[in-house]
Amino acid sequence: MIADRYDAFLFDLDGVLYRGAEPIEGAAGTIATLRSLGKGLAFMTNNSARTPEAIVAHLAALGIEAGAAEVETSALTTAELLRSRAVVSAYVVGDEGLRTALAAAGLTLLEQSASDAETVVVGWDRGFDYAELATACVLIQRGASLVASNADASYPVEDGLVLPGAGAILAAIETATGVNAEVVGKPNAPIFRAALARAGDGRPLVIGDRLDTDIEGARRLGWDALLVLTGITTEDDLHGAGPKPTYVAERLDRLVEQD
Repeated sequence: MIADRYDAFLFDLDGVLYRGAEPIEGAAGTIATLRSLGKGLAFMTNNSARTPEAIVAHLAALGIEAGAAEVETSALTTAELLRSRAVVSAYVVGDEGLRTALAAAGLTLLEQSASDAETVVVGWDRGFDYAELATACVLIQRGASLVASNADASYPVEDGLVLPGAGAILAAIETATGVNAEVVGKPNAPIFRAALARAGDGRPLVIGDRLDTDIEGARRLGWDALLVLTGITTEDDLHGAGPKPTYVAERLDRLVEQD
């Protein structure tokens, strides 16, 4: 089986283990099988909105065992980057997961009334509105840097639909300011390396549903990747230009099936 060739398995979430509130068939069994084989696991997501604890609770509700220490989010990676740079203040366009991670890293989170900020940090924000857009743009014009947890334009939900992601919000800010953000999450290397450390190191396999984030990130590091066709990428997309996965599977449980 494919799983025999690797020590650590780095799973994307949306489109791989679930779509919204719906579990993807075979996901829970695949995770359980890998655990029974003694494999290292990490759950790696560009979604910055939820804390690791909230992600673990969601997975548990779908019958998937996970621990908070196994979860690496773009929010955590972004917070670590800014902490390493000694950034102390940020205006945040983002939800609980991003705000919690930044506060835990020691940053002061500024209100809309702030007259200046060291950086504007952008993630997925279900309450994003014009007032937030205007504040972010003014702060950037006054000298704040622009950092994004991720740039995913969309994410998959139930019934085969996709909804706007953090990249859609980021595009509005970049368009209004003419400033390009520094993007921290996938396909950039830090989140992959942090996830591998959480999985206990060893030879990794990245499992994802997007060519531009999951598969491209693995390619940049020289790691193998499995693309599952249960999320954003379709079989037709594989015929175009772009990164090619090591493996392609219609379902996740192909990972633990005997060859």
